[in-house]
Amino acid sequence: MLSHFLTLAFVTFALSRCVLGFQTQNITKRDTIRGPVISINFPDPSILWVDSENSWFAFATNGNGKNVQMATSPDFITWTVTGQDALPTVGAWVYAPNKAVWAPMVIQIADGSFVMYYAATSAQDSTAHCVGVAISTTVRGPYTPQADAFVCHLDLGGAIDAAGHHHPDGSLYVVYKVDGNNRGNGGSCNNGVPPIKSTPIMLQKVAADGFTKVGSEVQILDRDNGDGPLIEAPSLIYVNGVWFLFFSSGCYAETTYDLSYAYATESVSGPYTKAQGPIAPLLVTGRDGLKAPGSACAAKDGSKILFHAWLGDSINGGRGMWTGIPTISGTTITL
Repeated sequence: MLSHFLTLAFVTFALSRCVLGFQTQNITKRDTIRGPVISINFPDPSILWVDSENSWFAFATNGNGKNVQMATSPDFITWTVTGQDALPTVGAWVYAPNKAVWAPMVIQIADGSFVMYYAATSAQDSTAHCVGVAISTTVRGPYTPQADAFVCHLDLGGAIDAAGHHHPDGSLYVVYKVDGNNRGNGGSCNNGVPPIKSTPIMLQKVAADGFTKVGSEVQILDRDNGDGPLIEAPSLIYVNGVWFLFFSSGCYAETTYDLSYAYATESVSGPYTKAQGPIAPLLVTGRDGLKAPGSACAAKDGSKILFHAWLGDSINGGRGMWTGIPTISGTTITL
């Protein structure tokens, strides 16, 4: 649920063991995709460049004793996990015995402060997640959570994978997934047995504070038969007159998981067209040695992405972080 200058050229990366800081051999084959640059469990990474810190930041799903993990890089090459919990306290709406904080994403708003979107287990229904919001005057936090959830949709399975979007007119939006497969009938990611549940990507306009809703949400994408059990992990950017919506399909716990995208030219609300083969999916199992790549977040200008992939032969080995340098031309993205 991962800014600047659309310099879409090949770059050479040195890779680091994120905590210890020494360099390791990379496992990928080309300069546009590198990793793991973080080789501990660091799933669902989001990306943010902060001018005042002269640094990239990545935020990730709970792990290693933290609700929200955080890493930094001055150059998009060497990454260091800080060891700090960016969200040590969650909202009052969260089910405390099993918080399960997922897919945090941070944006910087016009007043210079920072807004974090995160998913966590709902105290109202501990079988589902809601999306919450937390704020901080500094990117490193700690972030202060709002008492109430931002969106839930508990009747439909919950809400997860929220990400902020800066519209070219200066307004703000949030995209997120309705977690329909959470109410599925079994099989792949609990949604491989008919009747298959919808897993729509929703778009909500918000005020300048990043969380006060403006108008009603709208659906901008959904799974189809080609996506398998779900689509999820939306990341929305605007480049040269085109909105690009990165998303993953397949099942995160299987090698079917991948990274793809859709695009729209008329409006932030669509209509969106899913990119098709041979240009999509962008990443699949087997490419550059990757296993189950996905859950990507793009920098605001589309120049860089972060994504996770398995560190071992299954999800049980954890999901590390990889980097990517996209090339964008018209409505086409390549990696």
